[in-house]
Amino acid sequence: MNNTKSSAPRRRTTPRKTTPPKNKNSSVKRFFWITMLLSILIVAGAGCGFISATMSNLPDVENVQPAASSQIYDVHGNLLTTVHSTENRLPVPISEVPKSLQNAFVATEDARFYSHHGIDPVGILRAVWVNIARSGVSEGGSTITQQLARNAFLSQDRTLKRKVSEALLALRIEQRYTKQEILEMYMNQIYFGQGAYGVQAASKVYFGKDVQDLSLAQASILAGLPQSPNYFSPFNDLEASKKRQAIVLGQMVKYNYITQAQADEAKEADLELIAKQDATASTDTNASYFINYVIAQVSEKYGDDAIYKDGLKIYTTIDMDAQNAAVRAMGDLPTFYTDQNGLQQPQGALVAVNPHNGYIVAMVGGRGNDSFNRATQATRQPGSSFKPFVYLAAIQQGMTPGTIIDDSPVDFNGWKPQNYERSYFGQVPLRYALQHSLNVATVKLADDIGMRKILNLAKEMGITSLTDSDNNLAAALGGLTHGVSPIEMATAYSVLANGGLKINPTAITKIIDRNGQVLEESSVDEKRVIEEKDAAIITSMLESVIQGGTGGNAAIGRPAAGKTGTTDDSKDAWFVGYTPDLVAAVWMGDDFGVETLNGTTGGTIPAMIWHDFMNQALANTPVSDFNVPASAQSIINQGYRAVAKETPKEEAKKDSKDEKSDEKVESKDSKDSKETVNEEPAPKEEKSSKKSSKE
Repeated sequence: MNNTKSSAPRRRTTPRKTTPPKNKNSSVKRFFWITMLLSILIVAGAGCGFISATMSNLPDVENVQPAASSQIYDVHGNLLTTVHSTENRLPVPISEVPKSLQNAFVATEDARFYSHHGIDPVGILRAVWVNIARSGVSEGGSTITQQLARNAFLSQDRTLKRKVSEALLALRIEQRYTKQEILEMYMNQIYFGQGAYGVQAASKVYFGKDVQDLSLAQASILAGLPQSPNYFSPFNDLEASKKRQAIVLGQMVKYNYITQAQADEAKEADLELIAKQDATASTDTNASYFINYVIAQVSEKYGDDAIYKDGLKIYTTIDMDAQNAAVRAMGDLPTFYTDQNGLQQPQGALVAVNPHNGYIVAMVGGRGNDSFNRATQATRQPGSSFKPFVYLAAIQQGMTPGTIIDDSPVDFNGWKPQNYERSYFGQVPLRYALQHSLNVATVKLADDIGMRKILNLAKEMGITSLTDSDNNLAAALGGLTHGVSPIEMATAYSVLANGGLKINPTAITKIIDRNGQVLEESSVDEKRVIEEKDAAIITSMLESVIQGGTGGNAAIGRPAAGKTGTTDDSKDAWFVGYTPDLVAAVWMGDDFGVETLNGTTGGTIPAMIWHDFMNQALANTPVSDFNVPASAQSIINQGYRAVAKETPKEEAKKDSKDEKSDEKVESKDSKDSKETVNEEPAPKEEKSSKKSSKE
């Protein structure tokens, strides 16, 4: 055996250093964290982009003003109605909100309101914890500022975008406004059920009082409503409402706003709830036509949003005592039939004006609550109520009440006007002709003066619907192209009551915006259109109409002047009259101008309506007489002597107190033998009587 060492190199017995084999789990972890990092970066980038895009689309918080209802007041400053479109809201300053109500909201909705900056992380965490602990019982984490942001600018959708927008807006609002300003905006914004938005409207709806007058018991009821206005409404479920009230009071005790004793007392207090009512209804339907008239005027001047959203305070001229008297008096209208719109026919209108300041104190535009206001929109033939303009023009030409006019047959190119009695009265003074509404004498007088002068005078006094085509003798008897409206007649007669001074009628005295700034305020703008002497003379003549003429049913036991009017076929009947303190025009007729009034004349139903209205409207007004300057008195006295001296030949044939003794005339186009029903079958009236009164 050979023991010699081999010369081959020896193999190393220690292992070589090699790279350890790859660990599979470690690779997975590395990949996971790399992926997560990239995902976070991507999400963060996308989130920044999302937030940036959201911020760029946020609304401006410089003017957080919710839509506010407007309020309309009567002449005495009493609330007449509240006007709103979809939201009944009456904003009030924080100074008018009782501290108890402010504290109730803070304690219930956002206990850390005065310490956070719009978003409350503590509140959010608490809400999350409560929701988990209660297994699905939801508790919100939104602050009062977030709720304001959501209600003022955003939808109620529960989306990520809305939540982010709400938070960002809350931060902006907190930067821009003080806590008191935020709380004020919040309490004026939120919904309380029953159509009421904001604490003032809610206070009115539930308790019938201003928010500043709420008790602690009532305040705690309101503070509990926003969470679920329908469920917690005391109108819908008083028991649920009281349970919610107890929670509110408990929160107020917890945060040291009240004592436990005060809370217990509030729980037992009478809530003094008012009867449930339609929040959108007008508070005084007796004035519906007037209210719509005012709304239309404001909307035309300032736009619809002003009246429905800008919270205006509109002070008007209406006197509800006079208005209620007008509604009662118009209730005497007869009913001949009901039309296809469900309205009773004939219709009627009454408008009353204070002649010294132009205030419209009463307005009835019809027999229902339709949108057509016959006091201002209906243009109808005035009949003989237009005659005073003829006689006034004669007075201006130097004639007197004693001037003699020949009431005898006449032919104007084939038109032979006639009196109601189908007879003539011969030589009569102007006073007598107007007193008994003689048609033939009036047409002769108009022919002598010239219709152009008469029409110009009527325009100056307030009849705005006249046209050049009215320059014909038929217009002297009220046969006009378009007719006149009751408010035009009231305006024109007001000139006489005011001694010749014209004041345009007004329905609004002042408008104040939601910030207390006066937008407009009316002033009396007088314009002399006739001499005081002439106004006194024609007034004296119109007094005779009531004292012993066609207007006997209008006598009210105090100085009053007026004129009846009835049109061809008795389609329209009027009485327009005045005292030294009040002017009123009454009209009745079929809306469509085709049906007759069954023989009704202006001296019957309209005169009696005027009588009833004036008696009630002037019940508390001292009796006074018309002012008559010395220059007019002597002329008036001479006229009375002339009337006493001149006895019309046909006097025995005329009973001036007969309800059918108003007036009668025959059309230019009719034959001598054609019978007429009432006073003016003039061609202008005949044509227009076929038209709707809503022209």
